[in-house]
Amino acid sequence: MATAVETLGKLERRMTISFPLADVRTEVEKRLKQQAKTAKAPGFRPGKVPLKMVAAQYGYQIESDVLNDKVGRAFSAAANENLLRVAGSPKIDARDDSPEGVLAFDATFEVYPEVAVGDLGAVEIETVEADVSDAEIDKTIDILRKQRVHYHTKGEAGEHGDGGEPIAASGDRVTVDFVGMIGGVEFPGGKADGYAFVLGEGRMLPEFEAATTGLAVGASKAFDLAFPEDYHGKDMAGKTAQFTITLTQLEWAHLPAVDAEFAKSLGIEDGDAEKMRADIKVNLEREVAGRVKARNKEAVMDALVKVTDMDVPKVMIAQDSERLAEMTRRDMTQRGMDVTNMPFPQELFATKAERRVRLGLILSQLVSDNALHATQEQVKTQIEDFAQSYEDPREVMKYYYSDRQRLAEVEALVLEENVVNYVLGKAKVTAKAVAFDELMGSNAQA
Repeated sequence: MATAVETLGKLERRMTISFPLADVRTEVEKRLKQQAKTAKAPGFRPGKVPLKMVAAQYGYQIESDVLNDKVGRAFSAAANENLLRVAGSPKIDARDDSPEGVLAFDATFEVYPEVAVGDLGAVEIETVEADVSDAEIDKTIDILRKQRVHYHTKGEAGEHGDGGEPIAASGDRVTVDFVGMIGGVEFPGGKADGYAFVLGEGRMLPEFEAATTGLAVGASKAFDLAFPEDYHGKDMAGKTAQFTITLTQLEWAHLPAVDAEFAKSLGIEDGDAEKMRADIKVNLEREVAGRVKARNKEAVMDALVKVTDMDVPKVMIAQDSERLAEMTRRDMTQRGMDVTNMPFPQELFATKAERRVRLGLILSQLVSDNALHATQEQVKTQIEDFAQSYEDPREVMKYYYSDRQRLAEVEALVLEENVVNYVLGKAKVTAKAVAFDELMGSNAQA
C-alpha cells in the first residue's frame, strides 16, 4: 500500500509505502526452508541442518533481501499507478510511527522533468567549414619529413654534404656539458654532461639557446640565465643563475628528399609522388571532416541548452559525476599514474555532469518527438566509415558487430548526428570558413 504522492520541490517527491509484517515473516520463513535444503554445517549432512541453525546463519541476510524486494516492488507498483517517471533510485527510510504489525517506509525520489524544447526556428547557429589545399598537403609533407630527420656531424663531408660552417645554428642538434650556480653554489638539476637538444625547438630557455648559438665544438661560454617567476622548478623560479656551457658535439639535420623512397616509406608501394599526395589529402580531408563535425555538433548542443529551460534531477547529476570520476581514475591508471590515494571529489565533475545529463534529456525528447532513432543502415555506414582508416576494414566491421556494447556506442553517435542534422535543418544557420591551422588546433568535444 502507498500513500498519496507528496511534492517536496520542483522534481522531488515522497510517498509512504507499507505492508503487513506477517507477509515479511511468511516470506522469510519460506526462503529459510528453501535455504535449508542445501545448507551445510559441521556434523550434519547437506540439507539436514536444523532450521534454527540455518536461521542463525542466514536469517539476517534473507530478511534484508525480503525487505528490499518488497519495498522495491511496492515502490515500483505505486510509481506505475501514479504514472511517475522516476529518475534514479529512491532514498528509503524506515518510519518509527508504523502501526503495530505493519512495516512502513518513506520513499523520497525525483521525477524526470518535462522537457519543452524552445522554438528551433528562432535559434541562430554558426557552423564552420574548412578546405584542404595544396598548402596543407605541403605542410603535412614537411612534418612527415621532420619525423624522419637524421643527423650528421656538421662540417664533415658526406653523401648529403657537410651542413655548412661548423658552428651551432637553429635546427642543429647540439650536445653540451653545463653547470649552473646561484650565489656561487650548484643547485639540483643545474648540471649535466652530454645533454642533447635541437636549437630552435624551444625546449630550453631563450638565454640558454642564445648562448649555445654560434659556438663551435670545444668552445665554452658563461652567461646569466633568469628563471621566469612561473618556472616549474619552484626553488629556481624568479632567480638568476650563472651558467657555463661547453659544446661537445654538433650535428646538422638532414631531411629526406620528397622522392620515390620517401613515398614508399609512407606506404605507397610504387613510390608515386602524386599518389602519395592524393593519399595524404584523403587522410587530411577525413580529419578535417571529423573536426568540422565536432565543432558543429558542439554549436548545436550549446544552442539546445540555451533554448531549453528545465530542471535537472540532482540524483542523475550525482550518478554521472561518479561515472566521470571513475572514468578519470581509470584513464589516469592506464597512463601509468598511481592514483591509489588520490581523491576524486564528485564536485569537480558536477558542472560537466549537469551538462551531459541535461543534453541527454533534451536529445531523448527530440528523438522521441521526431522519430530520429538510428537505423541499421546508418549504423552500418558509420562503422564502414570508421573502418576505412584501418588496414583491414573487414576486421574492424567484425570488431563492432561482435559486441553489443560497441554497437550501442555507434548507435548513440548516429543518434546524435540525426539530432544535429534535424536542428540545423530548423535553425538559422550561418556558415563560417575557418583556416586549416585554426581548425586542427581546436579540440571541440560535445
